[in-house]
Amino acid sequence: MPTPARVRADACPGVFATHDAADGPLARVRLPGGAVSAVQLRALADCAEACGDGDLHLTSRGNVQLRGVTRPGLAGRLADAGLLPSPSHERVRNVLASPLSGLTGGLADVRGLAAALDAVLCATPELASLPGRFLFAFDDGRGDVAGEGADVCWRATGPSEGTLLLAGGDTGRRVTRADAVSTLIDVALEFLRVRGSAWRVAELDDPAWRGAPVPPVPRVDVQVPVGMLSASAAGVVPRFGQLSAAQARALASCGQALVTPWKSVVLPDAPADVFERLGFGGEPLGTSACIGRPGCAKSRADVRADAVFRPGLRAHFSGCERRCGKPSQSTVDVVAEAGGYRVDGRWVPFEELKGTL
Repeated sequence: MPTPARVRADACPGVFATHDAADGPLARVRLPGGAVSAVQLRALADCAEACGDGDLHLTSRGNVQLRGVTRPGLAGRLADAGLLPSPSHERVRNVLASPLSGLTGGLADVRGLAAALDAVLCATPELASLPGRFLFAFDDGRGDVAGEGADVCWRATGPSEGTLLLAGGDTGRRVTRADAVSTLIDVALEFLRVRGSAWRVAELDDPAWRGAPVPPVPRVDVQVPVGMLSASAAGVVPRFGQLSAAQARALASCGQALVTPWKSVVLPDAPADVFERLGFGGEPLGTSACIGRPGCAKSRADVRADAVFRPGLRAHFSGCERRCGKPSQSTVDVVAEAGGYRVDGRWVPFEELKGTL
């Protein structure tokens, strides 16, 4: 059953069209495939200090947000760092890629595909009109990003071949790795032709190009990459996906980084003393939360202060029913209400929260 098309304007934030949050303008910087060089990471840290609240906030699409952007100069700084290759396309550069591809596991190496798609995307003028929520993905066969709600995804079935997914369903169409980028671009162009007022592929009324209804791909229980992942790669998980400028610079000292859809960071070439150097991130954190009060005017509580951490607990704390930042994977759903929280649908007084979770 298609989702009803949107009737309001697409207000997905970017660098030039920020979101007015309670703590000031919020700017979102796209990182296709989550890839960010050491130089770019230092530039983002500088931007956070010079223009925002001093922190980098990781998103569930492998991007970075800056909050409280009240001082000028952000766009120029980002452009100088190569983070705004096409101002007209900056909100539509939403591309996921399996962050451990080529490092450990997977059926194919998808490294380079996100950057290749981004180059074609930015060079195609009509694609600048894609909705800001339209999402591309390249899954190396392990199923990690295939379950993240991409509109169009290439999922590997072998080293050089894969299948085309639309809105999480397998079309059965086989596509070689060599043709993956052009195929996803073609789907995006066709979506623009038929979209009407829809923002996402799932909102379309089964157009002819999509064919018969496609079965959803079984979800994979993704384990957030953390700790030493191979002889050289490491995964770090900052609390609530938030990095101070100093922490971002410490990450940059480890070389290139990959921001994951789970608000963590993979370091492909981590030094042996990575966790000592960073001072954080060597253990998994199962609890996540939206920004809450005072950053969001809609939030009913300071959810980050109220959040419960304990081994094995996977929970997301939300300040309201919008559940911003909620992971796609199964978690305990904790939503703020007056005097307490609703935990998986059951109201719990605040004083009983820790004993309930």
